[in-house]
Amino acid sequence: MKFPSLKGSDPAQDGVIETENNDVVASENNKSFMQSILPVFACGSGLFAASYFEADFAPQVSSIAFAGTVVGQLFFGYLADRWSRVNTLLVSTIILIVFTALCAGSYWHGNTTSGTLSMLVAWRFFVGIGIGGEYPAGSVGCAESTGELKSGTRQRWFILFTNTAIDWGFVVGAFVPYVVAAACDNGHYSTQWRTSLGIGVVFPIILFLLRLKIKEPEEFSKNSMANARTPWWLVIKFYGFRLFAVSLIWFIYDFLTYPFGLYSSSILGNIYDSDTAPLTTIFGWNTVINLFYLPGTLIGAFVSDYLGPRYTLVLGVTLQAIVGFIMAGCYDSLAQPHMVGAFAVVYGIFLSLGELGPGNNIGLLASKTSATGVRGMYYGLAAAFGKIGAFVGTYIFKYIEQAGHDATTSAQYPFYVSSSLCILSALLALFLLPHVGQDTIQKEDLRFREYLESQGWDTRQLGLKKGAVLEAAPSHEQEYAVAAGETKA
Repeated sequence: MKFPSLKGSDPAQDGVIETENNDVVASENNKSFMQSILPVFACGSGLFAASYFEADFAPQVSSIAFAGTVVGQLFFGYLADRWSRVNTLLVSTIILIVFTALCAGSYWHGNTTSGTLSMLVAWRFFVGIGIGGEYPAGSVGCAESTGELKSGTRQRWFILFTNTAIDWGFVVGAFVPYVVAAACDNGHYSTQWRTSLGIGVVFPIILFLLRLKIKEPEEFSKNSMANARTPWWLVIKFYGFRLFAVSLIWFIYDFLTYPFGLYSSSILGNIYDSDTAPLTTIFGWNTVINLFYLPGTLIGAFVSDYLGPRYTLVLGVTLQAIVGFIMAGCYDSLAQPHMVGAFAVVYGIFLSLGELGPGNNIGLLASKTSATGVRGMYYGLAAAFGKIGAFVGTYIFKYIEQAGHDATTSAQYPFYVSSSLCILSALLALFLLPHVGQDTIQKEDLRFREYLESQGWDTRQLGLKKGAVLEAAPSHEQEYAVAAGETKA
């Protein structure tokens, strides 16, 4: 069943055109590069602040942060679809600013350690909610805004302002405490952690000011369901299996982050004694380890434009599995103190491949494999499932380690399991996920619109403004065609 278009609907104004080969592409816009790139940066780079705050805390602080992040991903994913991309981002940024400042100033009457830690745990939960909000609201807004950039460059800009920003956040999150520890001469511990957290407030404030200047992405304005009743059953039938595949790959990726971090302890253990080393040494080497992520994410951003996100993810996890099997098999030799240099190089390659593959592309796939009207919830569910995977991994891999009968096999077993799961991720992505091209968002919106129409759902509700009323259907039937803009008089 076809429904008439809204009065004045013009596909050229909708930002999409159809070629002679029926390929949907974004129409050209008159914005300068800086005007087009600003929303991409403002939406995506909030993940820099999110990763900056994901430092090592006491177990109870880390656990409550996990819980807050999952809550934020689910809640703000819903809010991004049902309210506004930009306003949702502003709210999550305010939460980050306020509760990070409260974390830095955590205090309990009498200034007892247990009381201060309890306050830190409480505030850290809300920081986690703000971090969780950055994932769906920021990433989907970033993905939709890339449609205004030059075709052939859209995947790289999304990656550079999301996953690359995350990796830089980890680097800066280790480097700032190093500088603060040096300034405090490795003493005054309360001043150190409060100052390090307090500095983290600066970037969200800058980001908040930038976000005040951006508008809703055009795709959201045209295809949102913010003012329509979402046909949940149709959405589940259309996207349920794909969402499961994306979520499972994300779960596996985050599930493996714990064993992937095991080798850093082996490297650093051959360089310094963690029980006696000064904080500047610990933070300095943590900065170096985090730098290993950058080559993979930077190179991979361009590879994703060339091969596409799906094949780049498959390539990355396959190569990572191979290197992981090699590292596990040669662990006894590589773990020797005189091999620390070679171990560090191979480990760096291993981490870089992880960023080139799933690190760069799982968020991109989650952002571009669903229609605009449900993209926030789709992404939020996948991201939350991944975060749960990370939480589960921190517990499961302890038992995998314990299955080893000596120090060598205890370190090898987690990586045999991890590398095997990398192969599983490659197969899932290769056979269950669609190709994501430069204009996939427009194509996906058109595909979803056609499906809804075939099920009898009035697609004139997509992009409906608040308070607007659908016009009665005219006496003659109009064929709605988003790409071609053809009308039947």
